[in-house]
Amino acid sequence: MTSPAALPFRDVALATAVVAVWGTNFVVIRIGLDHLPPLLFAALRFLLAAFPAILLIPRPPARWGNLAAYGVLIGAVQFGLLFIALLGSISPGLASLVIQIQVFFTIGLSMRLTGERVRGYQWFALLLAASGIGVIALNADATATPLGLGLIILAALGWAGGNIVAKRSEVRNMLAYVVWASLFSVPPLLALSLVLEGWDAIRDGLLRADAVTWAAVLWQSVGNVMFGYAVWGWLLSRHPAALITPMALLVPVFGMGASAYWLSESLPPWKIAAAILVISGLAIGIFYPRLMHRVPGIKLPPAA
Repeated sequence: MTSPAALPFRDVALATAVVAVWGTNFVVIRIGLDHLPPLLFAALRFLLAAFPAILLIPRPPARWGNLAAYGVLIGAVQFGLLFIALLGSISPGLASLVIQIQVFFTIGLSMRLTGERVRGYQWFALLLAASGIGVIALNADATATPLGLGLIILAALGWAGGNIVAKRSEVRNMLAYVVWASLFSVPPLLALSLVLEGWDAIRDGLLRADAVTWAAVLWQSVGNVMFGYAVWGWLLSRHPAALITPMALLVPVFGMGASAYWLSESLPPWKIAAAILVISGLAIGIFYPRLMHRVPGIKLPPAA
């Protein structure tokens, strides 16, 4: 594993490319929803993430129950709710920002399971991020309805639950883990699509789907899963996680920028302020303990 000072430009470019794919993905989802019902779209995303990849990638050393739990939490909960919300209830840019609160949900769930108490800087970081969400709620309009905001928050909770399940699996190859877990995302999404969207909507969506729609589906599976997880895992194997993972803070930057550029989403002052608050909260949660450990004589504040 290389030292932080030795991080080559190539690896910086690769990490930036991954977060760019993950950030612009919210716009791609919205484009795909022009023809496909949201739950069907999500089911196709995971179907193409699983096949034919599972024929080439060995099953990771995780229990079937663990893979199933991750597949349901990430598939049916996180992406199912995200796709529904993006169909007119929240803009892609704001969705890419709000869903990042999964970081705090993940920390909270982890502490709940381990009994660790919340430290002062974590409360401050959470307060900043929550203030950003509050700004969005107070300025609710067509780009962020209360329903859309609620769905994205629930999606973030599902993502956090998936993070905890993945951590308990102790699997290092996340590409293989996500590919095989996708098998368990497809059945509940298809079942929900049949019940809530109906066969007529499914049939019409598949018939209306054009090349752009299928490109959006492939972007989900090939771009996000194959490229994203493979490259991110490779980078983490070569460099300290503390050097790579903070770059994920750029996801909402790419998300909001792409939505403004391709979908003409407006960026009024309140959206900029909300983004600054949320990203600042995330940054404090990531960087504060690392900075304190590097400054001699300074200790982290006690847990609350």
